[in-house]
Amino acid sequence: MHILMVGAENDRLPNCKVGGVADVIRDIPYALSEHGLTVSVVVPDYGQDNLNRHFIADIAVPFRQHLETASLWLVESDEGVSQYVISHSLFSDNGGKIYCDDGANRPFASDATKFAFFSAAVCEIIEHRIIDDINVIHLHDWHAAGVSVLARFSPRFVYLKTLKLVYTVHNLALQGIRPFNHDESSLEAWFPTLNYDGHQICDHKYPHCYNPMRSGLNLCDVVHVVSPTYSSEVQETSRPDEGFFGGAGLEHDMRLASSQRRLFGILNGCNYTSIDNSAVSYHTYLNEAEKCIFKWMSKSPLVETKHYIAHQRVTKWKSFDKKPIISSIGRITDQKVLLLIQKSSNGIVLDDLALIADKYKSNIVILGSGDPYIESQFMQVMARRENVLFLNGYDQKLGDYLYPLGELFLMPSYFEPCGISQMLAMRAGQPCLVHGVGGLKDTVTHNETGFVFNGDSLFQQIEQLKSVFEDALMLQSKDRSKYLNIAENARTERFEWKGIAKQYISKLYN
Repeated sequence: MHILMVGAENDRLPNCKVGGVADVIRDIPYALSEHGLTVSVVVPDYGQDNLNRHFIADIAVPFRQHLETASLWLVESDEGVSQYVISHSLFSDNGGKIYCDDGANRPFASDATKFAFFSAAVCEIIEHRIIDDINVIHLHDWHAAGVSVLARFSPRFVYLKTLKLVYTVHNLALQGIRPFNHDESSLEAWFPTLNYDGHQICDHKYPHCYNPMRSGLNLCDVVHVVSPTYSSEVQETSRPDEGFFGGAGLEHDMRLASSQRRLFGILNGCNYTSIDNSAVSYHTYLNEAEKCIFKWMSKSPLVETKHYIAHQRVTKWKSFDKKPIISSIGRITDQKVLLLIQKSSNGIVLDDLALIADKYKSNIVILGSGDPYIESQFMQVMARRENVLFLNGYDQKLGDYLYPLGELFLMPSYFEPCGISQMLAMRAGQPCLVHGVGGLKDTVTHNETGFVFNGDSLFQQIEQLKSVFEDALMLQSKDRSKYLNIAENARTERFEWKGIAKQYISKLYN
């Protein structure tokens, strides 16, 4: 069986990662190969250096009333997996960045055009059998959903229509919505002769708009979401007043897919080969943090306040003895930290956690970047609380060091389709405190491999978060042997890709 995987990101390639989808597309092909499958992976060529490109073919792609030329390159072939990129100026014009930010007035405009063209190029490659003997086309997130639209509605693609389409939802919150027409970034501008059924691919809230995410859900043979619990959550309507994120407007489509037995929830896996859990020392980590702060400072002619305060904090901590670290690594977005930025009598909830941590002589280290408003809120907490360090950026080494160094990993996501950070922390023997939703619920067991809080409203969730946080720190302080037993259970828990791949084959591909 030959699987063609199509997506926007692939961490097997340099500088081709933003989120967790890149980890999945990096790892799952090789797990499938271990079961005897042949896998090809294709992503856009963002102009990365250090790609060993071998020319395969030029592709003529009808797009926006022109015949554009894209090029297919093979960049790696090993262990039954072939890695391809498609090059065109649309992909590389953003300075090597994968995604663009067009602002609130034109959301997804540049990216939707870019990935519509990418989808069209993939369809031409398949139809002309440049990559041949394919049995299943596996599309990842809205960026690749255009393949399903062209496969269903374009008479050009005869062979493509005979192939099975699988669609994986990694982040339902991002749907790539654009107008059907009257805009240069619209479905009819990209494919002016396409005779489509708008009822199947329109957005429910904005019916004059094309929704790629919904298109993938309705047009593909199989729909996959990335944890069993999440597959239930997405069939329910979101209830913000209760602190519940469900189907993001697509719950009807999810329920339809489920009733047709097309919807499957399969957890993502984690890579356990060549694990190095040897922790650097506390002071070595602070030295590495200082180097990163200087690197981030150097990107601007003016010293940003957030980096200045962080440097002052690191300098002060270096003069003191080591304290236990509560760590958090990830994107600074509402999804990840909504609970932490809710107002409290001490400022925001992160202030409350800092005060609890201070009772147990612990420091909080947060590593990540994202929403500027939330970044500003975290910076202000760092200014108020001597035991908080907010490293506002990302550095792979800094993250890798923090997993085995931390005593408790904080992941209070508002919603979490699967999550990878909690698996990496557990792999390193760091118990996690998580919100019992999505993949977090499926990977962490309360008081056995970590700590879980719940709640039927935002208020309840916040109160339980603070309560379970204090319970965990009290256990870590007062009953060290039990805490270390939980840490060891976390370290030995396994979510192996090879086992996950068996579920892909039986549920998604066969």
